[in-house]
Amino acid sequence: MTNSNEAVALSAYQQQANQAKQHPEEFWLQQAAALPWFETPSTALERPDEIHSQWFPDGLMNTCFMALDHHVVSGRGEQIALYYDSPVTDTKQQWTYSELLQEVEQAAGMLSALGVTKGDRVLIYLPMIPQAAVAMLACARLGAIHSVVFGGFAANELAIRIDDAQPKVVISATCGIEIEKIIPYTPLLAKALALANHQPNHCVIVDREQYQSSEQLENQVDWQTAVDKAQPHGAVAVAATDPLYILYTSGTTGKPKGVVRDNGGHAVAMHYSMRTVYGMSPGDVFWAASDVGWVVGHSYIVYAPLILGCSTVLYEGKPIRTPNAEAFWRVCQDYKVNALFAAPTAFRAIRKEDPQGEGLKSHDLSALKKFFLAGERLDPPTYQWLNQVSGLPVYDHWWQTETGWAIACNPIGLTAMPVKEGCATVATPGYQIKILRDDGSEANAQEQGNIAIQLPLPPGCFTTLWQDDERYCSSYFSAYPGYYLSGDGGFIDDDGYVFVMGRIDDVINVAGHRLSTGEMEEVVAAHPQVAECAVLGVQDTLKGELPIAFVVLQAEADQSLVKQQLVQRIRDQIGAIACLKEILIVARLPKTRSGKILRRTLRQIYQHEPYTVPSTIDDPAILDEVKAGLAQ
Repeated sequence: MTNSNEAVALSAYQQQANQAKQHPEEFWLQQAAALPWFETPSTALERPDEIHSQWFPDGLMNTCFMALDHHVVSGRGEQIALYYDSPVTDTKQQWTYSELLQEVEQAAGMLSALGVTKGDRVLIYLPMIPQAAVAMLACARLGAIHSVVFGGFAANELAIRIDDAQPKVVISATCGIEIEKIIPYTPLLAKALALANHQPNHCVIVDREQYQSSEQLENQVDWQTAVDKAQPHGAVAVAATDPLYILYTSGTTGKPKGVVRDNGGHAVAMHYSMRTVYGMSPGDVFWAASDVGWVVGHSYIVYAPLILGCSTVLYEGKPIRTPNAEAFWRVCQDYKVNALFAAPTAFRAIRKEDPQGEGLKSHDLSALKKFFLAGERLDPPTYQWLNQVSGLPVYDHWWQTETGWAIACNPIGLTAMPVKEGCATVATPGYQIKILRDDGSEANAQEQGNIAIQLPLPPGCFTTLWQDDERYCSSYFSAYPGYYLSGDGGFIDDDGYVFVMGRIDDVINVAGHRLSTGEMEEVVAAHPQVAECAVLGVQDTLKGELPIAFVVLQAEADQSLVKQQLVQRIRDQIGAIACLKEILIVARLPKTRSGKILRRTLRQIYQHEPYTVPSTIDDPAILDEVKAGLAQ
C-alpha cells in the first residue's frame, strides 16, 4: 500500500470486515434493517449445530414484495425494472416496476389457480425470455420453491431434477433459440416426463412463434391463456428461513446437488452485495450477461438488482454471432448500462473476433462505468485487454453456486482497492477465508493450499442440499471441521489479497512436486498469439502426472514457433520441473453454456477413457473435433 488514498480504502473496508468478524450478529441485523420486512427480525443467527446456520429466524417477509411492491409503494413505480433484449428474435421490451408487478401478480394468480401453495415446488425450464423472471418472482410471491433448470438441458438430466424436486407444476416453452438454431423444448420435456417417476399436476407452456409444437403434454396449460384468466395474487408472508429456491449444480458422483437458498439471508446478502461488491445505487442499470439457469442469473439478473431498485437487463443472445462481436457494446449503449457482469470467456470470444476493440469504439458507452468478471479465473491477458480497449476498471471476484454471492471481491462500494492482476482482491465482509494445508493447519502467506471458509457462513449461502442433508455435511464440511471446503485452491499474499488458482483437482503432482495448472495456464494465455487455452494434468507412468495444454491460436499464427515459445515460457517462468512439453492446437475448446471449459472431459478424451457428453455442453461437435485432432 503506497499512498493515502489506498490507506483510506483499506481502512474503510477493514472497518466493515472487522465488524462482520467480531460482531457478526449485530452487523447483519444492521444490514437486514435496510429491507422492508413484514416482521423485522430481532435475532440474527441461530446455530442448531456446528454446521447449520439459520439467519434471521424470527423475521417474516416476502422476497417478491421486497423486489417489486416495495418500490411501487415507495414511489418508484414508473422506473424501468426490466429490459428484455433478444437479437435472436429481433425483440426489445421493457417493464416499469408497476408493470412488472402486475405481470407477476397475474402469474402468481395463475399458479395459485393450478393448486400451487407455500412450500410447493415449481420447476422452470425456460429460455432467456421475460416469462422466466416473471415465473421466478411469482413463485417467490406465493412462498413456493422454484427450481430453474437451464433451458435445453437433456431429457435425462431434466428427469433427474423432476424426480428430485417433485414439482407440482412445470413451466416451459415450445422452444429456445441458440444463435440461429431452434431448440424444441416440448419434445425434450415430454421425453423427460416419460423417464421420470414423478409427474407434475400441470405443464404450463409459453407458446413461441418460432416453433409450433405438435407435442401435447398431459395436463398442458397455455401460459398466456391461464395468466389472462387469473386473479392477481398478493405476497404471502414466509419465514426468513423458508426455502426460496433449489438450484442444481453438478456433483462428483454424477447425481446433481440441489443447493437450497433461504429467503431472508438471501435477500439481505443480495441487497448488501449490490452496494458493497458492485457499487450500485437505486436507479442504476445493471446487466449480468448470464442465464437465469445459473446462479449468476438467479442472483444478479433477477433478485439483487430488483431488491436494490435498479434496472436489470435480460438478454437472449451471445457475445458474438448475434449478430457479431459488437453485441455487448450495442446492448450497453441501448440501455445506458452502468455496470456489466460477465464471464471472462465472453470477452475472450469478443477479443478473438475483434482484437483491437473496434466494435467498442463505435458505440456510445458513456454510461458504462465498470466491468465485473467471475465464473472462472480471470487471466491477466483478458484483464489487460478489456482494461486497455475500454479504459474502464475491470474487477475480478470469486464466488460459487453454493455461496450465491461473492466470497472475495474488490469492495468498491466501500472504496476501491488497488487491483492485482489474477487476483479476486480481498475477502468480502462476512467471509472468513483461510488457506489450509492438507493436514488442516493454516498455511503461511504466499503458500498455496485449500481455500476454506470458517463457519458460520454469512447470510445468503446455501442452507442444505434438497432432501440430502447428509451429503451437504459430508461433501462440504467433513474435511476440515469448523470450515466450509470450497474445492478451490490458492493462496493469500502478504497484503491479504486472495488468489484463486483453480479447482483443487487441477493441482497436479509432477514427480512429487505440487504444481498449479492455473499458473501454467496464465503463462500460456499471456502469449500474444494465444486466443484461449486450457492446461490440465494427465496420468504419466514415470512422473505420476504431467501437464498438457490445449491451445486456440490467433489467426495466421505459426503453430510450430508458438509451441516452442510456450515450452520455453513455462521453463522460464515456472521452471523445468513443470514439464509442459505437449501442446495441442485446437480450433475450439469445449465449454458449458455458461462458458466454463470442460477440462475433465478433455482429460478423459486425451486418456482414451469413457466419458459422457455433459448435459451442459454448448456444442457437442467440438468433442469430435478434439478427438479427430488427437488422432492425427
